[in-house]
Amino acid sequence: MRVVLAEDLFLLRDGLVRMLEAYDFEIAAAVESGPELTKALAELRPDVAVVDVRLPPSHTDEGLQCALAARRERPGLPVLVLSQHVEQLYARELLADGTGGVGYLLKDRVFDADQFIDAVRRVAAGGTAMDPQVIQQLLSRRAADAPLGGLTPRELEVLELMAQGRSNAAIAAQLVVTERAIAKHTSNIFAKLGLPVSDDDNRRVLAVLAYLDRGGRREGGAAD
Repeated sequence: MRVVLAEDLFLLRDGLVRMLEAYDFEIAAAVESGPELTKALAELRPDVAVVDVRLPPSHTDEGLQCALAARRERPGLPVLVLSQHVEQLYARELLADGTGGVGYLLKDRVFDADQFIDAVRRVAAGGTAMDPQVIQQLLSRRAADAPLGGLTPRELEVLELMAQGRSNAAIAAQLVVTERAIAKHTSNIFAKLGLPVSDDDNRRVLAVLAYLDRGGRREGGAAD
């Protein structure tokens, strides 16, 4: 599995390269700036991109913007964002286009190699890997607005776990309830949000996030 890695801090970049190689990933390129990332994604066509949000030369949201541009050129390109920050507008855009694997992890909440490697593999395979704090921030800005305001506290809890990429069985285990109860909650959530029910766990997550993105755009527009 070929990886393009974008991280401007040398020690962290080198550590990530060594970790990925130890788990049999091939590093197609390890870059430190936005222009280098754009070039690597266009020319090397990796299986997955692991990118920091803030890269030179702007040190703002360069990495995420490069990833979004690459996905417009190559729809479905799997992208795992690894950052210290949640850039809400671009994160919603990345998550809501509904194609390919996506993930967003916070650097200070990656606690071991297995957690990180599992996220890379899941995203590369077309799934989702979301830090709960990222999802909480994306959901919280609309938690008081209809129709999310029509969800019960338990449904909001289930929705957050769904958005992390968890199956009904995993959610049931987390909340210590039956899988049948979770299936009922998810059906209610989809009905209240006006979303079609799907057996594909990743599609249902992306559908929910796409809905949130559309709502955020209607409210905040480009200045969000």
